[in-house]
Amino acid sequence: MARGIWGMALLSGALIVGLGCARPVVPRPRPTDLPAPTAPVRPLPRLGFALQAGAFAQAENAARLATKLRDQGLDATHVKGPNGLYRVRFGDFREREEARRKGEALKAAGIIEAYWIVAPEAPIVSLEDVSGLRRKLVETAQSYVGVPYLWGGSSDQGFDCSGLTMAVYQLNGLRLPRSSQAQFDIGKAVDISELLPGDLVFFALGRAGRISHVGLYVGQGAFIHAPSAGRAVCREALETRGLREHFVGAKRYF
Repeated sequence: MARGIWGMALLSGALIVGLGCARPVVPRPRPTDLPAPTAPVRPLPRLGFALQAGAFAQAENAARLATKLRDQGLDATHVKGPNGLYRVRFGDFREREEARRKGEALKAAGIIEAYWIVAPEAPIVSLEDVSGLRRKLVETAQSYVGVPYLWGGSSDQGFDCSGLTMAVYQLNGLRLPRSSQAQFDIGKAVDISELLPGDLVFFALGRAGRISHVGLYVGQGAFIHAPSAGRAVCREALETRGLREHFVGAKRYF
């Protein structure tokens, strides 16, 4: 780690509580103990075909549909389209026909009225594509600034920290795990001096020293995250007091 920024030992006394990310217990690594970012990145799996339903003027109505779909065991995220209407996207199907069958079953059950099949994102084949994906990740995260914090949330109705990062990646065709610990467990370790937009940054904010918070780096020393109860998704500097002392590391996934 860059000693000029993170040379101080992690402060055990300055704690932030109430952040609703995953809570598996792991030892808290020191930034200087993270492995050197020399291994090649193992890309995240790409999402298959998805389904999209609804066209709602109110986010609350889209949230209710997303909840119904989650009750069916489907990861559902609703997103505001360019026309200002909210649509719900869900599912990860290998084949178009599999997606169609699921859509028809949901229609027959009265859960949705209509659906559209969303084809997988085109694979990344060049450095230019990677740069474009990074821009899209940042744009997607920025579109959620101001959305309320909600523990366990992963939609426009509300996010917790890892729900936000998962949704941002999923909406750009990449299958990122749900919990902050699971997100930290994969990907390539990146030094803070080498961060690029779209990388994820992780923190250990609790007394137990476990991974408990994550955000998406957007450049210029800032990241977007869902901070805590009572606060909305926001852009914040990595140097913010109360965060920098608890920084654990960063990961890259493509």
